[in-house]
Amino acid sequence: MSQHVGQDRRKDLQKRTDFAVLYHEPPEPPTNIDRMLHAMMGQFTQGISPTSLALAWLDWGMHLAQSPGKWGLLVEKAINKDLRWLGYAACAALGDTEPVIEPLPQDRRFRGPAWQQWPYNLMQQAFLLNQQWWYNATTGIDGVTRHHEQVVSFSARQLLDLFSPVNFIATNPDVSAAALAEGGANFVRGAINLAEDNQRRLSNAAPAGSEAYRPGIEVAATPGRVVFRNRLIELIQYAPATDTVRAEPLLIVPAWIMKYYILDLSAHNSLVRYLVGRGHTVFMISWHNPTAADRDVGMEDYLRDGVMAAVDQVHAIVPDQAINAVGYCLGGTLLAIATAAMGCDKSGLFKSMTLLAAQVDFSEAGELMLFIDESQIAWLEDLMWQQGYLDNRQMAGAFRLLRSNDLVWSLAVNQYLLGRRAPMTDLMAWNADATRMPYRMHSDYLRKLFLNNDLFSGRYHVNGRPAALSDIRLPIFAVATMTDHVSPWRSVHKIHLMPSSEVQFVLTSGGHNAGIVSEPGHKGRHYYTALQQRGGCYTDPDRWIETAQEHDGSWWEEWLRWFERVAPRPDVPARPVARGLCPAPGTYVLER
Repeated sequence: MSQHVGQDRRKDLQKRTDFAVLYHEPPEPPTNIDRMLHAMMGQFTQGISPTSLALAWLDWGMHLAQSPGKWGLLVEKAINKDLRWLGYAACAALGDTEPVIEPLPQDRRFRGPAWQQWPYNLMQQAFLLNQQWWYNATTGIDGVTRHHEQVVSFSARQLLDLFSPVNFIATNPDVSAAALAEGGANFVRGAINLAEDNQRRLSNAAPAGSEAYRPGIEVAATPGRVVFRNRLIELIQYAPATDTVRAEPLLIVPAWIMKYYILDLSAHNSLVRYLVGRGHTVFMISWHNPTAADRDVGMEDYLRDGVMAAVDQVHAIVPDQAINAVGYCLGGTLLAIATAAMGCDKSGLFKSMTLLAAQVDFSEAGELMLFIDESQIAWLEDLMWQQGYLDNRQMAGAFRLLRSNDLVWSLAVNQYLLGRRAPMTDLMAWNADATRMPYRMHSDYLRKLFLNNDLFSGRYHVNGRPAALSDIRLPIFAVATMTDHVSPWRSVHKIHLMPSSEVQFVLTSGGHNAGIVSEPGHKGRHYYTALQQRGGCYTDPDRWIETAQEHDGSWWEEWLRWFERVAPRPDVPARPVARGLCPAPGTYVLER
């Protein structure tokens, strides 16, 4: 009887579903005319949706218009700041005095001694007070959505930074002093630098000096062979550097936003060379740089033909050994998806998982969320629909905006007003060697991960089944960096919310790239670390930083000690590399 009742209920539910499908048509896709218009406009706005910006400012403006109490507070603050500045100006004219406001810790524009001298001290104090007032004006207004508040505050900050006294000849003491000392030669060098940079941009050439860091010669030069290739990846196996190696092989999944060799830079700071030199059998994925022909390649393709294809090949080359899997940035997120999808059916494939500056929960993904909403994603999709991909210059523009003081204005002042080029480094040359993002994949990535947070919510499907992070039962080594604008450390810290895994969490000094490329001997490096046992109680980020152990030096050494603990197996004779297809670094890394 109960079986028949259950069947009737299922049939009733199916009828209700069929009724919904019958009478509620899916929304019509946007027309090609609309997409072409948006794509043309997007070329001029560098992929930023003007509608998204307008909605944010309208939300802020309308709520501010209905907040007379806020007006009064802002007027009061403006008067107080003017009086403070006038008092400071009067004291400064008579002699030294303490500033009334200090720059934010990350703001290095006014640290020079010349900025503490009259009249430049008055200019920088006025700018900082004005900047503080605008922060008060764009935040704390009742009713404004958090996303719109962040967009408005960020936009106001960008406009203020444009008019910073640092950016003008007459109001920058360093530029004025250089012009006086050199008779204006700095402006001549700056004009030459500007002309050269414009010429290189028009010809899509690499920045000046990057030719000294060629993949396979100066960088990405660790010996190895490409042992597998498909339409998306080349798999590199690196030659052993020791007589014996650890039993378990190590597979690294880098992000495909950039080239893989961030983890194999010069000989002194190559993570791959470091691992090989300490007895690890290392495999690395090198991603194909997509073109318009790859427009329909999606996240499922990167999962199947990327991570899972590489896992199959590593197991074929090193059979009967579980893999220590490593993922960096977006590659770490994809690795977590693959590991979750195989967590129950193929639990013996992996021995451990290491995530480097990688997020699995995107609910608090930092300032990148400024560019993520329905309007913004639709705008980008239309731009990519026309091109077939997101161009590396369009992608780089968003990242430069997040750190405009360092990556836009300070760079422009040094190169074009002071006529000084910073010497090119391997990391800078790698950063300029950007890649493209396929239309479908980038749309999947933005919608499923950033906008909807499907992975952490259990809604991300692989082969028709949800990829549940709770199915990952491996020891996890997770690294976050203190000043990361791409994967903020508090967001990366959410890996602790996976109760099925033991988590060794490391917070290291540096940013998204420099914090990971943190070789032993690198001056000033330090890190915090703590272990959360499987099933242990969760510790929030503020409490975690108070209780974690602090160490000087490189986290790389901590990582090796962790391997010894989670995989304490005797070493085996070194594995020779097969002849393969071609020498490392392969061909995909050279695609421009």
